[in-house]
Amino acid sequence: MRQRLRREFFEELYDNSDDPWRFATSEYERNKYERTLGALGNRRFRRALEVGSSIGVFTALLAPRCDELLAVDTSERAVELARRRLRALPQVRVERRTIPEEMPEGPFDLVLASEVLYYSPRDAMLDTLRRLEGSLAPGGLLLAVHWRGETETYPLLGDEVHELLAAHTRLTGTLSMTEPEYRLDLFKGEA
Repeated sequence: MRQRLRREFFEELYDNSDDPWRFATSEYERNKYERTLGALGNRRFRRALEVGSSIGVFTALLAPRCDELLAVDTSERAVELARRRLRALPQVRVERRTIPEEMPEGPFDLVLASEVLYYSPRDAMLDTLRRLEGSLAPGGLLLAVHWRGETETYPLLGDEVHELLAAHTRLTGTLSMTEPEYRLDLFKGEA
């Protein structure tokens, strides 16, 4: 079994590049961001949490829909870059946290986990799921989006993450999209 990717892995990536996954320039990312926002409909969120916010590219797109948005990432360098990018958005706070150990206190109307849950092996990912579910406000949404490609680096594949989510969540699935490159699932808590 592959081990959980540690904070040092991500710090090294950001030491080598300010945008190691090309969040700001990739057509794949632009398309995924558009579909992710579309999955949320026109709903506005009082308080939202974005887990694995990286340099804040998607955070900037999500922010106009949120009264408060907490964006967290395990990399200090990514957090610095995100704070610079998002400094003009007063409703956004960016913090360095490792989830699930440093889970912020809820409740949140929206929790977004995009391309982050596959960095942990199965049991740790399911522990993270429980904590994310526990942080939701009544009727809150959990939105998960993950790349579906093959890798020998990550403990789980994107499809494995979404199969585990569907099988183990206490929330109700309301939307599932499987694209060639990524999968998106939206879950809702009881009101």
